[in-house]
Amino acid sequence: MRREAAVRTRDLVKRFGTFTAVDGVTLEIGRGEVFGFLGPNGAGKTTTIRILCGLLEPTAGEARVNGFDVAAEPERVKQSIGYMSQKFSLYDDLTVEENLEFFSMVYGVARERREERKEFALRMAGLERERKRMTRELAGGWKQRLALGCAVLHEPPVLFLDEPTSGVDPMARRRFWDLIYEMADGGAAVLVSTHYMDEAEYCGRLALMHRGRVVALGSPEELRAQCSAGGTMEDVFAACIEQEEAQRR
Repeated sequence: MRREAAVRTRDLVKRFGTFTAVDGVTLEIGRGEVFGFLGPNGAGKTTTIRILCGLLEPTAGEARVNGFDVAAEPERVKQSIGYMSQKFSLYDDLTVEENLEFFSMVYGVARERREERKEFALRMAGLERERKRMTRELAGGWKQRLALGCAVLHEPPVLFLDEPTSGVDPMARRRFWDLIYEMADGGAAVLVSTHYMDEAEYCGRLALMHRGRVVALGSPEELRAQCSAGGTMEDVFAACIEQEEAQRR
């Protein structure tokens, strides 16, 4: 069954001077889908996400998020998405509950719904007993869950999560992915970038990025077939890069 598209790009390009960070990226992400951007640091994942969030203007090509053109309507895009980076700026000198209150105001959650949304975020993140705790006292995994809770207070239909599990332990990463599935089950389109190859298996579909280009696109099993590789996703990624480099020579 084909999903309604929440994100579409066509031949998306971003240059910084003579350097091309994003090189002709075309993809489509459906509502309720968990879509992964997989690749090493510097592959173009973060730059692509920043364009889709309305934070960077593309050099060429097209991108639409929730029906809004990212170049012509960046403010409309920002209002309709949730965005979380590995350096999501929680305020360490506020309590868990105070951070949620602050971000509910930032995201324009109606006053009459703030308590309901804060309680939802606390339950989702498993932080109900920690609501009065100073954020700086939380372990890394809990901080990431709180950051996700803050990012979804306004119930965005599209979530962009840029390296959200970087620096947290494997058990915390697994719990975080459970939360991602909950968001997708609720109908949100979720784009997750990661350089952890094992996390690729958690995504319905993946774009493998290398030097700003999408070198393979599909489900984990489809990528194994496309790249003629078995084994781990690290093996698949290496095979796809070898094929890409061979075509460029």
